[in-house]
Amino acid sequence: MKRLLQLLISVALACPVFSLIISCSSEADCSMTARPMTNCILYTLDRDRYAVNDTLDSLTVTAWGTDSLIINNQKRVHDITLPLRYTSDSTVLVLHYSRYSTDTLLIRHTNTPYFLSMDCGYQMQQRLNSVSCTHHRLDSIHINNYETGIYGQENIQLFY
Repeated sequence: MKRLLQLLISVALACPVFSLIISCSSEADCSMTARPMTNCILYTLDRDRYAVNDTLDSLTVTAWGTDSLIINNQKRVHDITLPLRYTSDSTVLVLHYSRYSTDTLLIRHTNTPYFLSMDCGYQMQQRLNSVSCTHHRLDSIHINNYETGIYGQENIQLFY
């Protein structure tokens, strides 16, 4: 009985101490998964002018004017996730289909900073304003959802 009483007292003292130690160690999630991205789905029009999903054999996406690779020779592409620039109100991306075949996307957007937390600082909300492109292989573009986000909703429809 004496041992049982000692065990109960030690557990009763250890639980609050353990809870206090755990509550003091906070780890903020400021990772890139929290960054809003623009999601594009590829389509083609069938004979009846209905949009059906399309797939590209391979695709490389670069940021114009930089050496940044966003997608590097991805095979069987049917959707792409693209970042937008924080420091400017427009983003220019180059879609490389092959060595000699490219299209350029010009995405105009509004960046609105908002305070996330003391650990993470500010994040950026981004809203699409307009999208234009060259028409080497791309036929047309349609903005489906103007608000970029982290949950994978479709923002832009690319028609080939």
